[in-house]
Amino acid sequence: MKAEALLALAEEMNAAYPFARTFMISAERGHGVEDLKAWLGAELPEGAWFYPEDQIADLPLRMIAAEVTREKLTLRLHEELPYQLTVETERWEEREDGSARIDQLIYVARDGHKGIVLGHRGETIKAVGRDARVELTEFLGRPVHLFLQVKVRPNWLEEKERYTEMGLEFKDGD
Repeated sequence: MKAEALLALAEEMNAAYPFARTFMISAERGHGVEDLKAWLGAELPEGAWFYPEDQIADLPLRMIAAEVTREKLTLRLHEELPYQLTVETERWEEREDGSARIDQLIYVARDGHKGIVLGHRGETIKAVGRDARVELTEFLGRPVHLFLQVKVRPNWLEEKERYTEMGLEFKDGD
């Protein structure tokens, strides 16, 4: 967006709403982010930590890892299978060298879906694994060894445990 149009829009919005402050931020270049962080730091009241200081998220790491892989599958497969697959972190091993070994199962409902997830000569699953490993390595700040396996699990969508794990309530017949 051109600067003139952005400034005019900001002026219009500031006249219409009682904002405490307006920040011009560039997602592409990162301009303005430090100003926003400094302002938020000064404005937020001090209080007790909601979580332990060394906890990096409010979800278990196993679930975060599964969601990262599921996101990569959804991005790669677009609209082919986004709601017909799930990912479970089956095993998480902390290794002596500081890295983590993560074994995940990708469950699909039908045999034909397995081939879609694997892709021609395994290209899809390799790309998904690579992208997920890169993001997990960055997120955890240490090397990750990610192993993916695809299994057919008919009716997994009807399993109550899938929803309970995500903090959702499962109602029979819904």
